[in-house]
Amino acid sequence: MQVLAHLTDLVTAGDRDGAGALVAEYAAQHGFGRVVADLFGPLLRRLDESRSADGTYPLAQVYVASKVVEDALDKFGEAFAAQPGSGQGAGVAVIGNIEDDCHALGRRLVGVFLRSAGWTVHDLGIDVPPLDFVDAAVRVGAPVIGVSAMLFRTADNIRAVRAALDDRGLTGRIQLAVGGAVFRLRPELVELVGGDGTVDHAVGAPDLFARLRQAAEAVAVTS
Repeated sequence: MQVLAHLTDLVTAGDRDGAGALVAEYAAQHGFGRVVADLFGPLLRRLDESRSADGTYPLAQVYVASKVVEDALDKFGEAFAAQPGSGQGAGVAVIGNIEDDCHALGRRLVGVFLRSAGWTVHDLGIDVPPLDFVDAAVRVGAPVIGVSAMLFRTADNIRAVRAALDDRGLTGRIQLAVGGAVFRLRPELVELVGGDGTVDHAVGAPDLFARLRQAAEAVAVTS
């Protein structure tokens, strides 16, 4: 796909403005939903494949790609979320950044990819107290909570979400997805904070949330 190749070249060259203009042109022609499916998903996969042997990423490219995506979210995100049929059919999810965490881009991307896959997404935003996640999931009937954290010190706060689920007898009935840079660097943290699953990038969120929804439904049936 020539547009994707051109976007990748612009990101590699550090041309944020050029990449943003290309994304805007593509969105004007095809809609923001196609930008997500045709450009952002494949671009993030290409960056993932460019990791070095020690698991690190080309930081300059990741930075530019993140800013291009962030710019597009600011410009088109609300219009995308408001599209007829967006966020219907796949399930209901609650997402947010855990308390003391204000790194919004990853969470916003998860919301975009979930909505593009037909999920109804209740985004609680940044710096969300642990109990608020559980309260919201119960209120809207969400079988999956997605909690984002960038740093180890904020990821540790996710333990309180797990504790609240367990204390309320919701273990398994509401699944806990976790994500953020720290979980890529330290995969063992998923289990340590009580998560039920994670993915390296937002593009994989719909598959993860679908698996967790099925797990929650299986628990509900057998209990």
